[in-house]
Parts: sequence; C-alpha cells; structure tokens
Amino acid sequence: MRIALVQPLPLPSDPAQIFATIEKWVSGLSTLDADLVVLPELILPGYNRPEDHRVQGQPLGGEWCTTMGDIARKYECAICYGWAERLGDDVFNAASVLDKTGARVGHYRKIQLFGEMERASFAFGTEAPPVFELNGIRTGLLICYDIEFPEHARTLARAKAELILVPTANPVGYDHVPDLLVRARANENAAVVVYANYAGPDRDIDFGGKSIIAGPDGQAVAQAGSGPTMLIAELPKPADYPGEAISVQLDDLRSVE
Repeated sequence: MRIALVQPLPLPSDPAQIFATIEKWVSGLSTLDADLVVLPELILPGYNRPEDHRVQGQPLGGEWCTTMGDIARKYECAICYGWAERLGDDVFNAASVLDKTGARVGHYRKIQLFGEMERASFAFGTEAPPVFELNGIRTGLLICYDIEFPEHARTLARAKAELILVPTANPVGYDHVPDLLVRARANENAAVVVYANYAGPDRDIDFGGKSIIAGPDGQAVAQAGSGPTMLIAELPKPADYPGEAISVQLDDLRSVE
C-alpha cells in the first residue's frame, strides 16, 4: 500500500473551501498512485476554531461524510481525516477512515483531549480505538495526544494492528512527540505509525510540522520539516527488516497479579 500524508498550513474555517483544497490534494496524490491520504486533526472545520466546532459540527453520516466519501470514490483513494462530530448535545473530536469506494471502514472519538480549548469544546470519547481492514491491512486509529500514551497504541497492537493512523495538531515546542514518542510507539508495537500534522500559524497557535511515517523499527520511513509539504511512501512490513530491528516485547510481555 502506498501511503501519503498532507502537512498543510491551517485552512480558513470555510467547509466549501476546505473540501475544494482536500480534493486538490487527493487528486494530485492519486496521480502518484497513493492508496491512502492521511489528513490532520480537525481539518473540518479547523483545529483552532473553537467557536465553529459546535456551530459547524456535523453528525456521522451527514453532509461532510458524504462529500468526503464522494472525493474518495472519485479518485479511488482511501482518506483518513479529523473532524468535529456532533451527536445530540455533544460534540466529539473525531476521525474517520474511508476506503477507495467512499465507504466508512473506521471511526473514532478522541479519548485523550488535550488542553483547555479541547476540553471546553468536546466530550471525551468513551469507546476503545478501532481496528479494521483497509486494503488488506489491519489498521488502527488514534488522534494526536492519544499516541503519547503507550496504552492506546498497545490496545491496537493486541488487536493485530499493523498500521496506526494519527491525525494530529501538534504545536511548536513538542518535537519530542514525532521525534521520540511516535517512533517508540511504532517500534514497541512492531507497527507503522502515520502522524499527520499542520505547519505554521493559526491565530495563537503555531503548529510545528514534523509529520512522520515511522516504520516498525522506530525509524522514519519519511519525515517532514517545519513547513507545508506532503509525504508519500510504500508501507513497510516487519519482514522487510532484519529480525533484531523489530521489537518482540508484545509477544514477550508477562503480567503479574
């Protein structure tokens, strides 16, 4: 599977403009034979737009989901994206994965909300992160701060996830997340982790970029710098690496009561 991620400048909080931009990205990456495009956290309606999360938030299966499904189907390319999901009186920081037919194969509501803005805007997710099939690959889904807790990635690995997708919105000053924690999660779980961030300023937040596709050996298959860019790489497999490069901790873990 050929994986792409987009590390964009933050976009204006205008869904029509956001969708036009996403379609442009997916169209271009599909010509490079991308099978999957991973977008950042809350690409709809924008991460640092707390006033719009509740006002613009959409239900699962609503207009945003339909439009994103149309883009995936048109370009025969799977899409992972973060968005504000409304359910009754609650709004969730959510992410969905669509396959190349536009069908939703994975959906998740963020468990680990980060900071005052997120906790004021969103309800905490209460369901375990999912594992699902995407192009024949066991795939898991987390959002941003979730990946900083080893327990969540380990839950996915125990469910046989080979690929973990992580839409994120990581500010400047937190480089240890892509440079250390994401790589550690990949290595200790013998999985590929795709961590897609923004780059550049949005109001009072400056996003730090450094999006990464981390291989199961904990090293970068591809990593961005601090500016807007795109990455594309073939999905590596543990069998591609020498045995000593791949952790066996998951198999060796013992519990003591």
